[in-house]
Amino acid sequence: MIALDNELRVLRAIRRFAWLRTRDIAVLVWRHPETRPGLGSVPGLQPPEPTATELRMAQKTLARLREKRQVLHASAPDYSRIYALAEAGVRVLRAQGADATTGKDAIREFSLDHYHHRRIANEVAIAALTEGYKISTERETAQGRWIGGRDGIAGKIPDALIRTGSDIWWVEVEHSRKNVPDYQRLLVWLTTVRRDALTPGGSTLLGKNMHWRQIIFVCTPTFQKKLTRDLQAIGWTHAQINMLLRFSTALYRIGSVEFQR
Repeated sequence: MIALDNELRVLRAIRRFAWLRTRDIAVLVWRHPETRPGLGSVPGLQPPEPTATELRMAQKTLARLREKRQVLHASAPDYSRIYALAEAGVRVLRAQGADATTGKDAIREFSLDHYHHRRIANEVAIAALTEGYKISTERETAQGRWIGGRDGIAGKIPDALIRTGSDIWWVEVEHSRKNVPDYQRLLVWLTTVRRDALTPGGSTLLGKNMHWRQIIFVCTPTFQKKLTRDLQAIGWTHAQINMLLRFSTALYRIGSVEFQR
């Protein structure tokens, strides 16, 4: 029974994220999350390292799932092994009442940039989960299975969403250079969020008594400097930037070639 329960937990984890590496599964399934974060806490973002025991349990469970043909596996551009749901795994989850779909398209073909974008977004979400936060993954937000639905919030969908109580952290992974129209839309959206976050009566965009804590950018130092400069040019103050935005430029090496595995 324990082995079957572990297999089901792995399948559920993969369903939430579309695909996962062995190390991701090890942490998600075998690490007990911390209790609910305290008042005033902030997500740490540091990618959790699996223990030897967690990795061994993940490897054994994935080997059984491969034998049962319930998971698909492929080599990622950085040579990591990634796993997605096979048709047999989908049937198992549907029998449990979950609306699952196969992940064969998710791992069949993707660019280097797309892979690392999803990998980083997944790592941020997993790190938050281990700290006791609730999260919406990039897969879930793309499918409309989050508080913003398919239309998003002010027309935008995050790469990950972190929540505790009524507080929201919106995560954006900026792994490559934005084109001019997309960048201009980002400036407009951020300014809309600033206005909403500073409204005395509370947020109208988030609803349900939720509050903006921060928009987190996982990005290069160059992107941080440009965005900060351009926001100031359209009227943002230093205080507003420091209050509403958070930049993570050291935890991940973001570029076209150099990435952490």
